[in-house]
Amino acid sequence: MKFRIEKDSIGEVKVPAKALWGAQTQRAVNNFPISGIKMDFPFTKSFVSSLGLIKDAAAKANLRLKLISSKKSKAISKASKEIWQEKHHHEFPIDVFQTGSGTSSNMNANEVIANIAAKYAKVEISPNDDVNMSQSSNDVIPTAIKISAHIDLTKKLFPALDDLIKSIDGKAESFKGTIKTGRTHLMDAMPIDFSEELKAWSSQLKSSKEMLNILEKKLLELPQGGTAVGSGINAHKQFSKYFAQEMTKLLGNNSKCSPAKNFYHELSAQDCSVQLSGELKNLAIILMKVSNDLRWMNSGPLAGVSDIELKALQPGSSIMPGKVNPVIPEAVAMTSADVIGNDVTITIAAQSGSFQLNVMLPVIAYNLLKSINLLSGSMNALSKKAVKTFKVNHKNLELSLSKNPILVTALNPIIGYEKAAAIAKKAYKENRPIIEVAAEETDLTKAKLKKLLDPSKLAKGGI
Repeated sequence: MKFRIEKDSIGEVKVPAKALWGAQTQRAVNNFPISGIKMDFPFTKSFVSSLGLIKDAAAKANLRLKLISSKKSKAISKASKEIWQEKHHHEFPIDVFQTGSGTSSNMNANEVIANIAAKYAKVEISPNDDVNMSQSSNDVIPTAIKISAHIDLTKKLFPALDDLIKSIDGKAESFKGTIKTGRTHLMDAMPIDFSEELKAWSSQLKSSKEMLNILEKKLLELPQGGTAVGSGINAHKQFSKYFAQEMTKLLGNNSKCSPAKNFYHELSAQDCSVQLSGELKNLAIILMKVSNDLRWMNSGPLAGVSDIELKALQPGSSIMPGKVNPVIPEAVAMTSADVIGNDVTITIAAQSGSFQLNVMLPVIAYNLLKSINLLSGSMNALSKKAVKTFKVNHKNLELSLSKNPILVTALNPIIGYEKAAAIAKKAYKENRPIIEVAAEETDLTKAKLKKLLDPSKLAKGGI
């Protein structure tokens, strides 16, 4: 490989001849050969794109403030656009586990954009003085975290969440009036309408979306303008305002940005990331509950619950012919577990806001975006390959209902709890329908018992 020599304030460093990055990026590459997870990793592509958006908006804001020439501003914007359009993501080789402020990644963006912009402007463009004008890594990286999370939420997670809710609601409507045995403690309980079981999942997801919508708006309150410590040193007093206006134009889709109310807060703490991660964890827990319910209902097909039949997607065993497993719910449960772990990392990292700066920003960005992307992919798979395609085993539902002694609960007001319990135990022991045993043990006629113990009526709360 051929190299060229680049210089920075520390001295000279060898950089690959064809690389668009410069000395500071190369030093970071040399210093952090830790995980092999680069900042252009699939989960963090939007983070790199956000750096391009920030540099684009900053160049335009600086031009409006007459701090930079039109030639340089337009060249920087054009180069930055190529970054947020993902044309040069391979030029971001720095490990996620780097300097805690993310300065290396900010300088990576500055150097790449400066080299591209210089070709357009036909003049030298400084990574620090021009591309990074009115900025600091200390406000760029927190802003990039917010912008990238906003992008992935709105473009990936919300569409996937909406599709899953729609799939569940559609399935619920199609199963309305299908009565099945309810279960508490994994044991037989009173009957329910299958549609109500599904609507409970949908209600959980809708509640989570409400919280995510609130947090998504907070992501557009931007730290940009606080510069090094929150005071806004080296930035024009109107920079944050103009920057937010330019970012609003770049994001479009009614994504109205505004300067953060308190820059010191936004640079030193990651409250919004913690709150968002917490709700992503909650969504992961909901998906794990839905996945486990599907697994249990699909269990069998002969020796399990077997309420439903998930679509067969692949052979389930390398040794047992004919075996088929609930692979999608299992995969979703695993991603949910990973998201819960990501939340722990973000929680610990957010505690590292020492004085005026948090120093675990890159790992917060990585785990936050990883959670959003994992949940998006999981919901797409769950919706398309599990919820939309499973079938109900009506015969099994009817059989379990006919033998369910817990239906006797409806007789409590008439014969009392103790008598009802004795009837249930006898029905269990003799494996007989509850109506037969109740007819023998009470003065109630079979006709009356059929009316009192009608599962469809009990699923609606009784007569």
